[in-house]
Amino acid sequence: MLRQLAQVVYPARCLSCGDMVEPMAELSAGLCPPCWREVAFAGGLTCDACGVPLLGQSDRVELCDDCLSHPRPWSQGRAPLLYEGKGRHLVMALKHGDRLDIAPVAAAWMARVGADLIQPDTLIAPVPLHWQRRIARRYNQAALLAWGVAKRLNRPCCPDLIQRHRATPSTRGQGRAARLTQMQGAFRIHPKRAHLLQGRPVLLVDDVMTTGATLAAVAETCKDGGATHLSVLLLARAHKGSYIGKIEDTDQDTTEDT
Repeated sequence: MLRQLAQVVYPARCLSCGDMVEPMAELSAGLCPPCWREVAFAGGLTCDACGVPLLGQSDRVELCDDCLSHPRPWSQGRAPLLYEGKGRHLVMALKHGDRLDIAPVAAAWMARVGADLIQPDTLIAPVPLHWQRRIARRYNQAALLAWGVAKRLNRPCCPDLIQRHRATPSTRGQGRAARLTQMQGAFRIHPKRAHLLQGRPVLLVDDVMTTGATLAAVAETCKDGGATHLSVLLLARAHKGSYIGKIEDTDQDTTEDT
């Protein structure tokens, strides 16, 4: 009864355009039909390590050229969305627009595509923000997504497992090697949480991945801290042609180089 009353007083609205949607549609997708059709979901064949779309079909695990040339320090990666069009709009609204209402629906999408990454003892952890960025923004969007994924997959979440103890300048215009170098030493395991990491698999959660420099640095930090197996789960995956010249690299956190 209370839920039905709430739906009358606060009718469900599309997360993208704000138009009213059917309550069940809001629960399952959060988007009206026109916006749903405009979101680029990462279906079909994708790279097993980073989630980028691949051409063709295959009945075996495949890797993209980038992951073959530069092996990731994690084993598998998934993302429900591509970072373009309406998908990019949703990511940026969550990240910069105080649209915290997007997080639960986005986490549901992520949980569906990331369920196969979960092992019996998996610990879920978000990519952290530097404390100065965290104060300015008032929340870490990756932590909101991690909590939502953990709830749906029934796994523990440690939001402060990893600390970003060194702020890094913008990586705009830098190549892969420069970004990786800049990220070295930027992360550490929280001293009071280190025991949670020992000998167990970790699922790292973030909003978007472009080159993977930040995720690589975080993954290496977890490996050095004793994690046995690492996977990544993203809300959106940028790919060639979608993020060149479009990423807001002036934001010195997970948008520019994850």
